Amino acid sequence: MTEKTVLVVDDDVKTVELVKVYLNRDGYRVLIAYDGVEALRVARESNPDLVVLDLMLPDVDGLEVCRTLRHESDVPIIMLTARTTDQDKLTGLDSGADDYVTKPFSPKELAARVRAVLRRLPGERGPAQITRGELTMNFVRREAWLADRLLALTDVEFKLLGVLAREPGRVFSRGDLIEKALGYDFAGFDRTIDVHILNLRRKIEQAPNRPRYIKTVYGAGYRFVGDEQ
Repeated sequence: MTEKTVLVVDDDVKTVELVKVYLNRDGYRVLIAYDGVEALRVARESNPDLVVLDLMLPDVDGLEVCRTLRHESDVPIIMLTARTTDQDKLTGLDSGADDYVTKPFSPKELAARVRAVLRRLPGERGPAQITRGELTMNFVRREAWLADRLLALTDVEFKLLGVLAREPGRVFSRGDLIEKALGYDFAGFDRTIDVHILNLRRKIEQAPNRPRYIKTVYGAGYRFVGDEQ
């Protein structure tokens, strides 16, 4: 198996070294950056398989680094931060993070989350572009089009739509969508999926109360209909 590369970004040397030890034990090659500018440079030069990213960085903060990386690539990002409020988590995930770990943290748990995110990649990426009826999604450019109209989707909305549209007809529970699209586990958060689906419908459906693309399967979850009416 090809050795995976993880970029660890944190301005605290002890944190970086601790994370590096545990990731090295799992067989990962670890790159290091201590500020946002260096993080972007290393990521662009080395194309890591995953980034562990602190939010509170000098020069360029972690949120801006996350947004920039997400605009340029689909590299998985795990945020590692002392910011613990629900709004902080939402902001991080909406900026493009795949998972969110709060400090103080267990290095064993972080290493397990790295493994979990990387395990999801081969089967989840699929083709670079798919078309379902009038909807087209390009996963490299992170763009979604409905006919000739570019959709203004948040990162969370794009991920949710991507999971649903890749497998038309399959019913996804809220838990499935959290695991496959967002990659984090936050008790009591599953109903927020309903809010994201509502927002998605407002952007892609001509009549959101009579959706063509994203159907509700009562008591089970949601499914993407594709070309069906």
